[in-house]
Amino acid sequence: MQIEKVINNNVVSARDESNREVVVMGKGIGFKAKAGNIIKKEKIEKIFYMDSQSSVDKFKELLTTMPLEHIQVSSDIVEYAKRVLNKKLNQNIYITLTDHINFAVERFNQGMMFQNPLLWEVKNFYRQEYLIGEYAVALIRKELGVNLPVDEVASVALHIVNAEYDTVMGEAINITRCIPEILQIVKDYFEIELDEESIHYERFITHLKFLTQRMVKKELLDNKDKDFKEMIERLYTEEYKCAQNIADYIKEHFGHNITEEELTYLTVHIRRVLLADN
Repeated sequence: MQIEKVINNNVVSARDESNREVVVMGKGIGFKAKAGNIIKKEKIEKIFYMDSQSSVDKFKELLTTMPLEHIQVSSDIVEYAKRVLNKKLNQNIYITLTDHINFAVERFNQGMMFQNPLLWEVKNFYRQEYLIGEYAVALIRKELGVNLPVDEVASVALHIVNAEYDTVMGEAINITRCIPEILQIVKDYFEIELDEESIHYERFITHLKFLTQRMVKKELLDNKDKDFKEMIERLYTEEYKCAQNIADYIKEHFGHNITEEELTYLTVHIRRVLLADN
């Protein structure tokens, strides 16, 4: 692998065997190096494969003045998240999370930490991602000597959610805010408290996350199975009315029309979570 451009003493860009541009990290890998030099394998600590050339260019620009320790910590967090979630993450996570961690450390050093208004929602609705956030904050404390507040646990978790569901931060925030509002609609309609420890509650939360994800990506289910819809509406009349209230809320606040198929499946999940509560 040959160096194409030296980004800083610890990061270079290069071309792999398929002539794809990659970003290569290693301590001292760019020190006194020049374009065309062969990269020694023992110098390579990490190779970053981005999804597009524009992402490569953004990543290179970001890393120009970035401390190596910040890049390494961010990379370690992403690799840990991949193992825990057992999912492929959008490669832009290397850009967004590295930038966020660097900025968070700078703000901490300047005494300018901010509260995360979605802390409770992230902790309750994205439990795996929240645990990854806890790991991240602990790793930052260990490797960088910076004791970030608990709000940063939720912030890191949201970056993981973005990469997991292939959304942007604004969409992830809307999804996270939407879920407790939907739950409140169900609780108010049936005048009950939901059993948050039940498996049906967990499945309901999972369904809502995927529903809102499909909503913001404009990929709502819509196979127009009229017979199935009419059967569910007939069997679970009140649950269907509750689902319609949720659809009205989504339309009013997010401008999305929920399809009949989505409405039908939402009804089924409401029914299940009510059975668990009873």
